[in-house]
Amino acid sequence: MLQRRCKLRGRMKKEQVLNCQFSFWYPRFKNQTIRSIVLPLPQNVKDYLLDDGTLVVSGSEDLPTCSQEDDDGNSDEAEDVQWSDDENTTTLMAPEFPEFALKVQEAISALGGSVFPKLNWSAPRDAYWIAMNSSLKCQCISDIFLLFKSSDFITRDFTQPFIHCKDDSPDPSLQYVLVLRKWCELIPGAEFRCFVKENKLIGISQRDYTQYYEHISKQKEEICRCIQEFFKKHIQYKFFDEDFVVDVYRDSMGRVWIIDFNPFGEVTDSLLFTWEEMISGNNLKDEQSEGAAMEQDCPSFRCTNSSLTVQPSPYLSYRLPKDFVDLSTGEDVHKLIDLLKLKRNQQDDEES
Repeated sequence: MLQRRCKLRGRMKKEQVLNCQFSFWYPRFKNQTIRSIVLPLPQNVKDYLLDDGTLVVSGSEDLPTCSQEDDDGNSDEAEDVQWSDDENTTTLMAPEFPEFALKVQEAISALGGSVFPKLNWSAPRDAYWIAMNSSLKCQCISDIFLLFKSSDFITRDFTQPFIHCKDDSPDPSLQYVLVLRKWCELIPGAEFRCFVKENKLIGISQRDYTQYYEHISKQKEEICRCIQEFFKKHIQYKFFDEDFVVDVYRDSMGRVWIIDFNPFGEVTDSLLFTWEEMISGNNLKDEQSEGAAMEQDCPSFRCTNSSLTVQPSPYLSYRLPKDFVDLSTGEDVHKLIDLLKLKRNQQDDEES
């Protein structure tokens, strides 16, 4: 088993990871995916995003359209609140990036005013809970910075992009980019992950495998057929590698769109499959229907077949306790008052 695991990890090479960068594949497949704009990420912005200091979000004061502004017009009152009477208190100031912020805002406007942000490979899906709207929908640079600085996925892109690669070649130099994708209200039950080996589509998995979607169970043969036709027409033999993973979306009209490309290896979640199955090919054909089995090249299709198998979201482990979130967003005023009273009582005890 250990030898087999090592073999699985060793299959993924650094070149495969490089080829899955958004800026690499987007020009080739831009007509089959969501409209996006790619901006080079300045070094000082990268340094700020990696800074382990106190989370102070930059850019909010320069962009009046920011989605996290006070919509009730009470911003002046909020600025008058004094949280400390200590004259030695130091006010933390976030660095500003006026030129980059302007480019970001222009790109957001060009994409309709709301975007889905990501880096070369990853989006901050693990940090959605920290946003005021509990979403990855961003309308200004401070929205993006808040998500990026709170995301382990983004940190991994910066610090460990080749973590599962076992080839001996030196790590290539990287040009990090900010990817802004036009915001679209995508239905989780319409996303699918496709596994491609030697340029053949061998497996399709429901992307949001923690939930049961009745329409997927009822239409799985039709969904499989649509995805396979799209793959043969637009993706097969057109990507840079012969082994890769591609996420797709099937809309209400039956049209299929590319969402992202990922390396064929353990760095990518295998969802309802295992990487041992993907590499060996074992157990992939056993679950096919009789009609699908008649077609030699038909991929294995897996979905959550019962509401009894529903699982919690895998991103919940990245969240702070709910009390902390309520305090940070101001959703529970009573908890905030209790916290301030507790702090005052502690100070009184120390003085006495």
